[in-house]
Order: sequence, then structure tokens, then C-alpha cells
Amino acid sequence: MEKKYFVHESAYVDDNVEIDEGTKIWHFSHVQGGSKIGKNCSLGQNVNIGNNVKIGNNVKIQNNVSVYEGVELDDFVFCGPSMVFTNILNPRSEFPQRGSEFYLKTIVKKSASLGANSTIVCGSTIGKYAFVGAGSVVTKDIPDYAMVYGNPARVKSWVCACGNKLKLAADEKSEGKATCSKCGRQYSKKGNSVEQI
Repeated sequence: MEKKYFVHESAYVDDNVEIDEGTKIWHFSHVQGGSKIGKNCSLGQNVNIGNNVKIGNNVKIQNNVSVYEGVELDDFVFCGPSMVFTNILNPRSEFPQRGSEFYLKTIVKKSASLGANSTIVCGSTIGKYAFVGAGSVVTKDIPDYAMVYGNPARVKSWVCACGNKLKLAADEKSEGKATCSKCGRQYSKKGNSVEQI
């Protein structure tokens, strides 16, 4: 039976993996057992998908990214080149911690973008439509629609679903409303929470 997805001849896909139609897996990548990859995803060169990882539809993972066990990517997530996930807070070579009971869960919600060379410390949840700037280090949960950057990453502004910056204050106490100058979507902010109206 003809596969409805593409795997480059240099890539490896282990047994017990589910890959949905339209997905493309490129050079030197490895998808490990128990993983599930949705429709129309793109895994660039040298991507590693760990055991039991769940990836939604239309996810784009750029070159040199490892998505370790314990990480979950919702639909339309973007992982920039060479960004990093972790899955153990206190790793030691001398005292290995292997198996799902040791891994802290990291969830990246719908349409979040993780910039090139950013690092996501395990146990964090990245909100929907959030934007993590290149080179940032995420050490705690990121709210929906937040633009964060720095080390550690902090909320610097707020972004529309389309990615355009919104005219809303970054501080945690203010309230306000904004309309995206690019697409016209409207938003309301209360404290550290932004919602589309």
C-alpha cells in the first residue's frame, strides 16, 4: 500500500509510529517508537522525535531540533532552527533518569512559535499563539498571545494570532483593548491574560 506521507531515504522511522497524510520527514531525521505525527507536518534535516511524542497537524519543525519524550506539540506549532527542548530538570550522567516517570511534561499550544536557538525548560506550557524570541530561555509558563524574549524569557509585548504586535501594555496589572493593525482581529487584556474578542 502506497504511503500518503514522505520519508527521505536517509531518515529512520521506528516501528509503532503513526504518521498522517501529507507529512514530510527530511534528511537524517529519526522518529522513535510510539510517536504520533499529524497531517501536513514538516520535519527538517536532522530532526529527532523521541519515544511517545505527540505532534498535531500542520506543525513545522526546522533543522536540528530534538523533540524529547514528554513534549507535546499542538496544531500549527513552529519550532525554529536549532531550538532546544529538555525533559529532565536535574540530569546527571552518573545517575541516569530514564523512562516517562522521570520526564516533566512540556506542552506547546496551538500556533505558538518558538524562535531559532530558543530553549524551553521542561515542565513549561507555552500558550496558544505565543511567540518566543530567538535565543530566549523559557523557564516558566507563557500566557496565550504573549511575546517573550530574554534569559529568562519575560513578557515584553502581546501579539495577534497573525503574529502582528498589539498595542497593549506588557505589565501584569494593566487592562485594555486593541485591534490588530494588520488583520483587524480585536483583543481584550486583563492583567496577564489576553483574549480575542
